[in-house]
Amino acid sequence: MKRNFPYLFFLILLLLVTIAFFGLIKDYLLALFWAIVLALLFNNIYDVILAKVAGKKNLASALTLTLILVVVIVPVFAVGYAVVSEGVNYYQMIEAGEFDIQEKLDELKGKVPQFESFLESLSIDVEQVRSSVNTSLANFSKSLASKAFNFTQNFIGFCIEFFLMLYVLYFFLRDGKWLTERLVWVLPIGDEKEWALIRRFESVAKATVKGSLVVAIVQGTVGGLLFYLVGIPAAILWGVLMTLVSLLPLGSGIIWLPAAIILYSQGQVAKAIIIVAVGALIIGLLDNFLRPRLVGNDTKIPDYLILLSTLGGLTWFGISGFVLGPIIAAFFITCWEMMGEGLAPDR
Repeated sequence: MKRNFPYLFFLILLLLVTIAFFGLIKDYLLALFWAIVLALLFNNIYDVILAKVAGKKNLASALTLTLILVVVIVPVFAVGYAVVSEGVNYYQMIEAGEFDIQEKLDELKGKVPQFESFLESLSIDVEQVRSSVNTSLANFSKSLASKAFNFTQNFIGFCIEFFLMLYVLYFFLRDGKWLTERLVWVLPIGDEKEWALIRRFESVAKATVKGSLVVAIVQGTVGGLLFYLVGIPAAILWGVLMTLVSLLPLGSGIIWLPAAIILYSQGQVAKAIIIVAVGALIIGLLDNFLRPRLVGNDTKIPDYLILLSTLGGLTWFGISGFVLGPIIAAFFITCWEMMGEGLAPDR
């Protein structure tokens, strides 16, 4: 017992110090997480730039960081600003009575009499649908307006996290391989298992961002451009909504199909046909065409578990949950597989 006391004391001290450290940085963990993800995604580009600048790591890291700003971060900020602006405009239109979803549904019911009977055959109350849709749209617009206000209120905190992410990303790009080797050296679960977990994290992070997110962005971009070309207002807002629903099994059809039905009810048959054709033949098939080429079988996670982990990730971590959720699920599967292999009898 006396021999083990110093070791146990040190383990307790290590645990307490680790908890205290993560308590200190807990508000910035998501910034660190995205720095790690971006470092993984752009690591190959960093290696190419490093070779071009004769092995100057600081210069290569700075050039890669500049590329990330231009290619990823600036476009995300531009789209986010446009979405918030359009959401606020919608909210103002609803408050002023310029846009009434109930009136639109009344027009649809008058021009397509079968619509109401179809809903009634499904035991759906048309009046309740009208009220719910109008309330949901108003709440969504109010939510965007509220988030825009909160963003301005928390602008200083956001700037701190953003620049912290860029600062840490610079060092992760430059020293990523060394940091990974040190992590493997420190962890006490065996180098083979540690490298397996690291590779799992890397593959799922890349697959989620390159696959799910890129495919969803392409689908949302095509959908937003389609809405713009047929004259539907707030095309950027609807394009971003299609991006979000494309990340889930719901699919972007829940956005473009009702739009086609509304246009058809308004007598704009050609536009409705264009939306259905592009939605079914292009937007709908993009997932089947792009995902296998961008992801392959990297995640090796069942579809139902991806859905559950994505929804759970959104609940816990907000927008970052699209990536964090599947990563946690992958770790869950990998750790239990390791446990099974460790306890399995020798054959």
